[in-house]
Amino acid sequence: MAREIHCTRYSFSPAHSAFFLIVAKPVYRIFWAEMNSDLLYQLALTEVPTIGHVHAKNLINFFGTAENIFKASVKDLISVDGIFPGHAKNIKQFRDFKSAENELKFIQKYHIETLFISDKNYPRRLLNIYDPPALLFYRGNTDLNASRIIAIVGTRSSTEYGKMLTDKLVQALQSYDVVIISGLAFGIDAFAHKAAIKNNVPTVGVLAHGLDTIYPLEHSSLAKSMIKTGGLLTEFKINTTPDKHNFPSRNRIVAGMCDAVIVVETGAKGGSLITANLANDYNRNVYAFPGRTTDAKSIGCNILIADNKAGLLTDPQHFIKEMGWDDDKLMKHKQPKQLFEDLDEQEKKIVDLLKANNPLHIDELMFQSGLTSSMTASVILALELRSIIATLPGKRLTLI
Repeated sequence: MAREIHCTRYSFSPAHSAFFLIVAKPVYRIFWAEMNSDLLYQLALTEVPTIGHVHAKNLINFFGTAENIFKASVKDLISVDGIFPGHAKNIKQFRDFKSAENELKFIQKYHIETLFISDKNYPRRLLNIYDPPALLFYRGNTDLNASRIIAIVGTRSSTEYGKMLTDKLVQALQSYDVVIISGLAFGIDAFAHKAAIKNNVPTVGVLAHGLDTIYPLEHSSLAKSMIKTGGLLTEFKINTTPDKHNFPSRNRIVAGMCDAVIVVETGAKGGSLITANLANDYNRNVYAFPGRTTDAKSIGCNILIADNKAGLLTDPQHFIKEMGWDDDKLMKHKQPKQLFEDLDEQEKKIVDLLKANNPLHIDELMFQSGLTSSMTASVILALELRSIIATLPGKRLTLI
């Protein structure tokens, strides 16, 4: 039996009433001459059959823009890693731009921010996962490249224990300049978003559907509040329903965008475990609050801890200590070494970045340096062996 889904769907009609007319200032006249032509090609690229996120990433890395991809010859296309004649044929024969045009109308009318994988505002942490979304749609005002992003996830059927832990955690994080992300689902996700709003902490909901939909319907009001204090983010276009297979895809964004995932409550199966396992694959920190062995909603947390897939959390201060955030003020007052006479070019680049912003997360260090992951790891090891830098909790690097 098919699962019935209740959500709010919005159209483009003048009678269009609730969600976006409240949170946005719609543009009723569209000046086609001023449209970003490459955005149309970016949207179209995501529609080409057999071209997935990895293919899109490789193509963009090679050609620079989506428009260049569509204008490239078959010979040039198949010279890209992972692109075979069948892929090239689908790109060259693609003519169905109608869907992309409709999406573009929605984007312009409701001032949706689009984040293509080559854009400077694209969430940089996602660039380090295997299959980052080629294109994201965002409505909000929070920096998706904030220095600290924490995911709080858990079961949809949470208990009072889980709600208490979530409230206490978010309240403790208030003074640490964090952004909290989750999936806008019932239970722990919603508790995390609501606690963030209550404590004036920016919070972003990652959706498993397009921005013309709010699911679950009961969270429409919460979503409006989040846009004012954070945002809503999705890789899915309009007219995409919240189907079951979309949620694991959504979870990879939650796991990839953050510095750490905290699992508050979860059963033996569920999306929270998927998010936690993905975070481990992405080399993110994962933590879980334990529960009694007889509590069904804590089984998943206990398993993560027992399998060494999550660090055990006893209270919010434990997490803050694990992340090394209490040391930040001390680290900022340390005087970095002034003379580094025998550094090579790559080592000097890392040291200079840390001089400018000390400490720095390894992902940010790699992005700003422009070095590959293997080269970054090699340089870090060399500098650590010479006692020039040290690794802090939370995968952050600092000058000694």
